[in-house]
Amino acid sequence: MASVNKVIIVGNLGRDPEVRYMPSGDAIANIAVATSYKSKDRNTGEQKELTEWHRISFFGRLAEIVAQYLKKGSSVYVEGRLQTRKYTDKDGIERYATDVIAENMQMLGGRQGMGGGDSMGGGGGMDDDYSAPQQPRQQAPRQAPPAPAARPQPKPAPNFSDMDDDIPF
Repeated sequence: MASVNKVIIVGNLGRDPEVRYMPSGDAIANIAVATSYKSKDRNTGEQKELTEWHRISFFGRLAEIVAQYLKKGSSVYVEGRLQTRKYTDKDGIERYATDVIAENMQMLGGRQGMGGGDSMGGGGGMDDDYSAPQQPRQQAPRQAPPAPAARPQPKPAPNFSDMDDDIPF
């Protein structure tokens, strides 16, 4: 049977990204993202909001982008996979932690602090997709539009009286 390990998180950073570098020079960035859930208390009928925190790790070029552009309070969309790791705490007790290993990230909202002057965020939003390094776009030279192609002649409508009547339904 096939299985899927996919997580989508949309939320806000609770603190600035923490960035480290491997001996090879590859970057690793860790962030904590808050998501919230609203529900009604069954006993009081009161609306309450529950906040969940998610640890997310980025590697390579994606980690460098996170370090450069994200900060506390930034809204972010992250796709990735769950990974559980085992560690021993200060008291010698074995514990488990589940993290999201990011594979794709999109910055949401405005470009605060990046020179965007309008209240709509200066164009930053769902277009800021950072799943892989982008190559610079080069403008192709303008060419005259191609001549319209000749339209093929329509086929005649089928003659339904020539069909078999042995339809099984």
